[in-house]
Amino acid sequence: MDRSWFTISNAAEVASPALLVYPGRVEENIRRMIRMAGGAERLRPHIKTNKLPEVIRMQMDQGITKFKCATIAEAEMVAACGALDVLLAYQPVGPNVHRLIHLVRKFPGTRFSALADDEGTIRALSGAAVSAGVTVNLFLDLDCGMHRTGVAPGPDAVELYRLISTLPGLHAAGLHAYDGHIHDTDLDARTRACGISFAPVHALRDELVDGRLPVPALVAGGTPTFPLHARRRDVECSPGTTVFWDLGYSTTLPDLDFLPAVLLLTRVVSKPGPNLICLDLGHKAVVSEGPPPRVELLGLPGTRAAGHSEEHLTLETDRAGEIPVGSSFYGIPWHVCPTVALHDEAVVVRSGRAEERWQVVGRARTITI
Repeated sequence: MDRSWFTISNAAEVASPALLVYPGRVEENIRRMIRMAGGAERLRPHIKTNKLPEVIRMQMDQGITKFKCATIAEAEMVAACGALDVLLAYQPVGPNVHRLIHLVRKFPGTRFSALADDEGTIRALSGAAVSAGVTVNLFLDLDCGMHRTGVAPGPDAVELYRLISTLPGLHAAGLHAYDGHIHDTDLDARTRACGISFAPVHALRDELVDGRLPVPALVAGGTPTFPLHARRRDVECSPGTTVFWDLGYSTTLPDLDFLPAVLLLTRVVSKPGPNLICLDLGHKAVVSEGPPPRVELLGLPGTRAAGHSEEHLTLETDRAGEIPVGSSFYGIPWHVCPTVALHDEAVVVRSGRAEERWQVVGRARTITI
């Protein structure tokens, strides 16, 4: 394996565990995203993966103006970067209704929108917007098969969209359809599943337009179906993981050509047995969801998970005898998005050196609002 792209010459200065970001590879991934989409205007990338203002600005520098996020804090972070268009891909309830209104008032240069799938929430947003003297842009959230959020395309969806279109203080921004249940490794199977899932969404949009209810935008898909929705000229694509990439998608989605741009620096802290090494890469440093492997050590293939707890990751390897305590390794996480959210800061690696640190601003639940 070519270690030159990820090895840090001054690794001795970096405490572990550490989140490492390689900006040159991030920029290349952004270029590939734009090329796959057919233009920056086709993209509304989800920023839940990176949560970093510096990465938002990298995307803006390449012409991306629209973004998607999951929390009020993420929305505030993106707006503070000067982004023109931010979609909160989450239905605001409770205090988040008024936090969204606060965002709209604090950042007048940013067009904010949110998702909704519930009549009571839609009416609450209307009332809050009217009271504040602002307009809230709402996308109708559609359930296209994941059964997590949204309303199924059909008569109920038509009535909810009509309600958004007619209530004061609201503007119907379009439709949102996330098909996160589709992640077939076989591209043909993924293509068929995506087509089946999207057909009712497309039919609903045609029905709304025929009924003189404008649908300004249709935001569709995530990372696995990104190349499929990119073929449709009438949707905005919302990949997220593509900006950093990870072991999970590089394994399960071999047709997507993106570069690992974030790694974890870890060190051996103990050798509890003849074939065992223990790393400082516990649940608090790499996400613990799903079965192992949760991280792959570059340059040390074939390790087997023996135990994973809050502060420790124990691995079996036939090469344990060659590895002294204190040895450092670079690991690629299986799922990078929640792994980034575990770290307060990222160490930035340029030309083989750890040069600076970026605060992971978007991991906060609250910034100022």
